Amino acid sequence: MDSFELGPPPAVLLALEPLRAILDYLAGLPGPSKPLPHGDGHPVPVFPGPGVSGCATEGLRQRLQALDYEVHDWEQGVTQWPEDDFDSLLLLLSEQLQRIFARNERPVSLVGWNLGGLYARELAKDHPEQVRQVITLATPFADQPNSTHAGWLFTLLNGGVSPVDEALLWRLSIDPDVPCASVYSPSDRIVGWEECVGNLSEHHRNIEVASVSHWGMLHNPEVLRVVAGLLAEPRHCALRTFIDNCLSRVF
Repeated sequence: MDSFELGPPPAVLLALEPLRAILDYLAGLPGPSKPLPHGDGHPVPVFPGPGVSGCATEGLRQRLQALDYEVHDWEQGVTQWPEDDFDSLLLLLSEQLQRIFARNERPVSLVGWNLGGLYARELAKDHPEQVRQVITLATPFADQPNSTHAGWLFTLLNGGVSPVDEALLWRLSIDPDVPCASVYSPSDRIVGWEECVGNLSEHHRNIEVASVSHWGMLHNPEVLRVVAGLLAEPRHCALRTFIDNCLSRVF
């Protein structure tokens, strides 16, 4: 992507986020209006966003479990930026990933919301042979220091010091060598949607869901439909899907 400075979504729109999140939550309570594809039982760890624990993703995990996946919480409590360095928590998550992989003897799909998506992407870079795909929800992997309202939360959790330097930003923007899908909403009032969009390639695609709040990524029926569809794709077809997606944008 070209380098350019972005600002966070307008602050006035941020005030509407709680109401929109409630509406997305209520919309998701009845469940999907149409049947969703069931999976093959492969493992799916789900990583929460900043300042919350796995309780925030419990509803999504229950829905995915009902679709026949072996779903896992990330087991690290409240999500925050590590006090020492980014890799300290990645090491713990790597140990969990390796345990899940060893028990199932099949690659896992990683699903991450916001900051959780950054961890999922980095895990896939370190262990590509153990990861089937990465699905990120409203994750600013191409983030710049002031492009999201979430930036102030990262700073607060890090003792008042911004935990993100230019070297780390560059590192986070590199795609893993496994199929990745970034699900984003242009109406997100927390994260600038532009920073959730990467370059189309054989390993990356972007999927827009309209009129979904940032918190709604965990509850909105359309997001669930997208995630269920991605998880249900046969592994051997994933690369072909990415190539076809890229070609459709060219011709």
